[in-house]
Amino acid sequence: MSEPGTPLLRPTQSISQDTFKQSVSTAGPARSRNGSRRDSGRRDSMGSDTRRMSRKSNDEDQMCEEGPGLCAHLLTLFSFLLIIATLPFSLMFVVKVVQEYERAVIFRLGRLLSGDARGPGVFFTIPCTDIYEKIDMRVQNFVVPPQEILTKDSVTVFVNAIMYYKVKDAISAVANVDDYGGSARLLAATTLRNVLGTRTLGDILSERESIANEMQSNLDEATEPWGVQVERVEVKDVRVPEQLQRAMAAEAEAAREARAKVIAAEGEHKASRALRHAADVILDSPAALQLRYLQTLGSISAENNSTIVFPVPIDIISSMISSPQCKTPVEKKSE
Repeated sequence: MSEPGTPLLRPTQSISQDTFKQSVSTAGPARSRNGSRRDSGRRDSMGSDTRRMSRKSNDEDQMCEEGPGLCAHLLTLFSFLLIIATLPFSLMFVVKVVQEYERAVIFRLGRLLSGDARGPGVFFTIPCTDIYEKIDMRVQNFVVPPQEILTKDSVTVFVNAIMYYKVKDAISAVANVDDYGGSARLLAATTLRNVLGTRTLGDILSERESIANEMQSNLDEATEPWGVQVERVEVKDVRVPEQLQRAMAAEAEAAREARAKVIAAEGEHKASRALRHAADVILDSPAALQLRYLQTLGSISAENNSTIVFPVPIDIISSMISSPQCKTPVEKKSE
């Protein structure tokens, strides 16, 4: 029984509020669970997509790596039967020979045969299904045509080089590049321009060996996937414009003249010091002057035999000049 004056709907309102709070409290975890389920579903779908893609790529790799099919086996068997049926005439088309410096790369129904390249010597092919390509393993040379190059110090030069290369792996040379020889030659010309473009004219003229080594390492690294090995690279000739040649010649001539003047001045300086020392020696010993006279007379008589020189001692001339008989009338009158 409720007390008089109290509303009858209060218990109902309290019950509804409690149920609302419970529903709200239960709805929150439900929403979070739904969100986590959605996220997990998205992750599962993304994982399944990636698994499908990886499975597809693996299937493609397996398709590429799998051997020839039934049709290829039937064609090969038919070719063998045809060879046996046409013996011995089929030996003319079956037996092949390559030289000591050659290798043969064989393709059967468009597929590269397993193993290394065949040769040297005799090997066998199936005429209907096999094709082969001969590769020369000898060292080949290529003269890089003159390249117009702008050096680091803004000087235009014409440089050509020579490259020696050979095929190291015949299979890579056939399967990985269209024309290994042409590709290596174009790469050599480009590498020459790139390497010399970072050097000055003086470096190009004086550091040819280091330039050749740098070019060889760059070319060898670039041509390794093609089965090509660069044996040697040499800078053959460096040509500069005619005007620059005249300017360089004038500069070199001026430098030589300056060095010659410096050397002559140094020689005169040393000669003057030697003469001063000789004068000091002669001053200390008067007889040394007479010996010098006799030495000069000997050298003159050796060159000019018809010339006779009589050296007069300076002491006699000085005594003659200082004697009273040699005085002038003006000097006598003054006395």
